[in-house]
Amino acid sequence: MAAKVIISCAVTGSIHTPTMSEHLPVTPEQIATSAIDAAKAGAAILHLHARDPQNGRPTADPAVYMQFLPRIKQATDAVINITTGGSMLMTVDQRLEGPQLAAPEMCSLNMGSMNFGLYPLLERYKSWKHEWEPQMLAATEDAIFKNTFKDIARILAVMGEKHGTRFEHECYDVGHLYNLAHFVDRGAVKPPFFVQMIFGILGGIGADMKNLFFMKETADKLFGKDYRWSVLAAGRHQMPFATQAVMMGGNVRVGLEDSLYIGKGKLAVSNAEQVKKIRTIIEELGFEIASPAEAREMLALKGGDRVAF
Repeated sequence: MAAKVIISCAVTGSIHTPTMSEHLPVTPEQIATSAIDAAKAGAAILHLHARDPQNGRPTADPAVYMQFLPRIKQATDAVINITTGGSMLMTVDQRLEGPQLAAPEMCSLNMGSMNFGLYPLLERYKSWKHEWEPQMLAATEDAIFKNTFKDIARILAVMGEKHGTRFEHECYDVGHLYNLAHFVDRGAVKPPFFVQMIFGILGGIGADMKNLFFMKETADKLFGKDYRWSVLAAGRHQMPFATQAVMMGGNVRVGLEDSLYIGKGKLAVSNAEQVKKIRTIIEELGFEIASPAEAREMLALKGGDRVAF
């Protein structure tokens, strides 16, 4: 039997907008409640972004993070993982404001610059709740998510060396695996690495199951036994890719950041609903889910008592 399966839940993200689902948590109260419920459903790791409480727009404001981080920590033992990606329209300085204040156990870290096309979503909606929504989506047609080698090195130093934070290394394409290997060779990243393989984002590797096998084969070649891996796939590909990853010995990420749906044409009513679904699949396949304590041990995390919130 393989190791227990870590379920990560990405609670709100910065891709989807309030118009797209009434169930998307945007206020600190909603984010906290949704995260706590996801943890109760079986998520060992909670991946968190902040949003402007007034209009749901992605924000890097540390004060907003501090409106929900302490509550989540008080209510659950889940590992809290804060984005350093934020939004592609934020600077690296802005993206680091919340993580530096909170000093969490984990942060996400995009392993390269990339096109990140969200603009096709404009075609799906005829009206919008907020003016910023179509503007943000349209801007992604001519914008790049910037994480240069220098940016990555800075984030590793600021969060890793200074705060003892470890990373969810987000790899949107095969080249990102090689970027991670570069930093391993430099001694900037120490095992065990947590590699999040991401499929189905326009600008990254496509949601073709053969690509999953190729990404895993490449990671094995580069990292041997020094890494843990997880899979997320955008939209309708979420559950099929997560299921395949479990059968291959990997871990999984679900959540409303990655998909707003629970089934074909049916919006998920909560993050917990997606966690419960993938947990059922995992257990029906004969695997067990990892507790937060087990995830901490598997990923060599510093512990929830050493964060700053």
